[in-house]
This record gives sequence, structure tokens and C-alpha cells, in this order.
Amino acid sequence: MATREELAIIKAARAGESSAQLVLGRRYLYGGTGLPRSNGTAFYWLERAAQQGVDDAWMMIGTNISYEQAKGVSSPRDAAVWYEKAFEAGIVHAGLTFARLVLEHAEQFDSDSHARAIDVLSLLAGKDDHQAQWLLAQQMRSQGGGNDGDAGGANKNLKAGLREDALKLEDRLIEDAARAGIEPAQYALLDKAWKKSDYEKFFLGAVALVEKLFERNAAAVVQMEKDVEVTSGVFLSSEESTLLLRVAQWRLQAKTPDLAEIGRLLELAALSGNVEAQLEIGLLEAKMDRHGDRVFMEHGLANFKKALNWLTVAGEGGSALAWHALARIHSRSIYSQRNLNVALQYLEKAAGMGLLEAQYEFAQILWRNRRDDRLNDVRALYWWKKAAEQGDENAKAALEDFLVESSPHNWATQAMAHLSDKLKNANPFLSARIKLAATFGLSKPEALLIDIKKADYGHCLVVDICDSYARSKRRLVSIETESQRSTLNRISRLFSDVDCSFSGLEGNYRQRKYRLKTAFQEIGHLSSA
Repeated sequence: MATREELAIIKAARAGESSAQLVLGRRYLYGGTGLPRSNGTAFYWLERAAQQGVDDAWMMIGTNISYEQAKGVSSPRDAAVWYEKAFEAGIVHAGLTFARLVLEHAEQFDSDSHARAIDVLSLLAGKDDHQAQWLLAQQMRSQGGGNDGDAGGANKNLKAGLREDALKLEDRLIEDAARAGIEPAQYALLDKAWKKSDYEKFFLGAVALVEKLFERNAAAVVQMEKDVEVTSGVFLSSEESTLLLRVAQWRLQAKTPDLAEIGRLLELAALSGNVEAQLEIGLLEAKMDRHGDRVFMEHGLANFKKALNWLTVAGEGGSALAWHALARIHSRSIYSQRNLNVALQYLEKAAGMGLLEAQYEFAQILWRNRRDDRLNDVRALYWWKKAAEQGDENAKAALEDFLVESSPHNWATQAMAHLSDKLKNANPFLSARIKLAATFGLSKPEALLIDIKKADYGHCLVVDICDSYARSKRRLVSIETESQRSTLNRISRLFSDVDCSFSGLEGNYRQRKYRLKTAFQEIGHLSSA
């Protein structure tokens, strides 16, 4: 409870007396007999005193209140002013807070503020402030994003002011910060080594960090070693789980890999939510690689219970490869979990997520089983087109038979040259059918009998008149161009309320054929059906 003296100070501070605000801020900063210690409240009163020109107030802010505390109690733009003043007055660590406030809230500051923040970091980094070296390296890494706004201008100032090759300087800054024990810098250094395929350097640097991660999650590791369900919490950042994953992937390349140790690395990363680690542990438990081939059979039988669980989790997390792996496990006779219907469900999920191999494989299966379902051929063509869009040559070859160019029917193209406005107005439906035939290479029976509303499946035109014309054969025509799509849309709108059956306006097949014959009687070859 506040004393009488403190109540008087509070009253004066609220009345706007700067000296009382300074005293009250100091008491909240250090705590007192009647007031609790509160850095947030201290910042509030010290800032008000600083706004009235009390230098001691912003000196105390720069000396005692950290970046994490400041960003939560004031706007970064307002707080940065006091930390910059404190740095200029000789409080070194205030410069680091100023730089972070500016650079981590770039949208609130102009290019001049960015340039000053970079200058502060450069000065501190030159004095072996390892935290500043790491922050400066982060800024250099971000300049690859090519921002065109104020931040981009600051990055240009950074590059010009350092007067040194940017990439070499970035590497040196990260290495210096990493050697000083700045963990984010250590992870960044290992990330660079991995991407450069410098695996020896990566592994040497990763050993100590992996040990720390295992110590931090010791309870979970013990449960994994006992091969029981892990109930202890696992706390890993994305960088930490990625490190465990990469160490496991590197160790898998050994001639005699320690699968138990690799499994613990992967499972720890998987428990933290790393989707790729979930995929890898699922494949490892199933004793299979990403191509579906069996591996590590000399290390014992596959654990399909754990494998299916982890692969399902990975699939739900967005891994198309996990769904594809599950499809293989359920489709091949070498695996005990064979179930073709379930395999197709997983394969469709993988295809739907854009996995090229799954798209082509799914299309092939649907085409082979097209007699089992009338729409299987339509679905097969759809997935061939998806695979072809990603550059699959086999899919492109499969699509060739469905292109308009492969059709031998060109009668409608010639008829279009004789299709006058008078004829279009007199026979709008016949004219539309001729246009459709010319666009998609239809024969005369197909053009006259196709039910346009039922034929359009978006990616293809289903030409199926078998019920009306026994000599015909169901076929698909791929819709490849915007012009084809536009033409079909216009014709579909024309027929939207029209009954295309023999009881509709157009009559039966003989009537439609007679109408075509009389309309184009000057072209003799059109008269034959």
C-alpha cells in the first residue's frame, strides 16, 4: 500500500509535474516500501517526464528498460526517440534497443531512421558487440528480398556504407556472433553450411546444439528410448526442429546408420510439428524410401502402426509425399496393409496437393478402370492435364489422342465458310452445333445429337451419343484454349433452357439431319450422313 509521501508524489505526477513523474518512475523501476516494481509503469511515467525535457528520465529508460519491455508499453516510433538519445549520451546497449525498435517495425519509420539504425549496428558490430553483429547480418540477409520502399533504401545505405563485399561481410558477422555463443547465429551458420552441401562443417557445428536440445527435452527422449507413447511436452523452434531433421538425414547416408538414434532425432522433431520430420519418421518405420522401395530390412520388421500414424499426421500437415507413401503401402502386395480402395483415396489426396508423380499415376489407374465408372475417363483426363501442366512428358503424350487436332472430321470448318447471317438467324441451334463441331472436331452425328449441357465438364467435352446413335463411340475432347472455352460457354448459354432430347424443339435425328442437308444443299458432301 502506498505511503502518504508516495500518494503525494502520485498526485503531483498526475497533475503534470515533471520532477514528480521522474521520482514516481524511479520508484516503480526499483520498487519501494509501498509501490510494487513495474517496468511498464516506470516507463509510462519516465516517458512523460522525458517529454517535458527531463534528461534523467530518458537516461533511465535507456539504461534500465529492455527492448522486450519497451515494445509492449509504448509504440516503437515513440520509444525509439529515447533510446537513440540515450545511445548518443553514451549508454551503449541503448543503441541496440534503438536499432531493434526501428528495424523490427520498419513500416513505422522513414528511410532516415533506418539509415541511422544501420549506422548504430555497424558501429557496435565494429566494437565486437556480438548481438549487434548478428542483427546486422540479419539485415544483410534480408536485403536479398529486394524491397523497393524505405527499407530497401536503408539496405542500399547499408551496402554502400560498409564498403566491403556484402556476402563476405555477412559470413564474417555470423561467424563472429556464432563463436560468441549467439544461438540464432549458430543456427544461421549451420543453415548456410547445409545449403552449400558442406556437411562436415554442418555436422561439427550441430553436435553441441543437438545435445542441448536433447537435454532440454530429456523427459521426452527417455520415453522414446523406452519405446512408449511420448506424453512429455516437446519445445522446439522451427530452426531447432529443422536442425534435428537435417542431422538425421545426414546420418541416414552412412554405410551403417544407427536407426535407433536417427529415429529419436526424427521423432523429437516430428513431435514439435515438423512435417518433413513426420514424413521421414513414417518412412523409416515403414522401412521404405520415397520411391516406395524397401530399405533397411536387415534392421528388423517394419512398424506399420507407427508408420501409418506419422504419415497420416504428415499428410494432414500438408505433405503430398506422405499421402503418396500411404498409397504405396496400401497398394503393393509386398506390404501387409494392402487395400486398393484406401490406396486410391490417398493417391487422390497426393495428386490434389500437386504431386506430379501421383497425378500421372492416378490418371493411369483411372483410365485403366474407366469401365468401372462412367466418369473415370473424365477424371483421368483431368489429372493428365494437371501433370502435363507441370511438364510431365508422359502425360503430354497421353493427351495427344484427346486434342482437337487429332480429329479427322473437318466438314464443319468448311460449313462455317457458308454460314450466312440469314442462316444463323433462321436456324440458331443448328448454327451453334456447326460452330461447336468446327471448334472441337465433331462428326455430323456427334454435332447433331450431343447434349451440350451434359457434355461440358470444364476441362473437356464428353462426346457420348451411344444411346441415340449405336454406331458411335464415346470419346473425350480436351479443352485447351481460351477460345474453345469461350465458344463452349456461349453455346451452353444458348442451350441452357433447351431440351436437347428427341422430344425437344430440334426433333429427332432424321429431322436434324434433314435440316442440315437442306441448309447446306449447295455443298454436296454435307448431304451424306
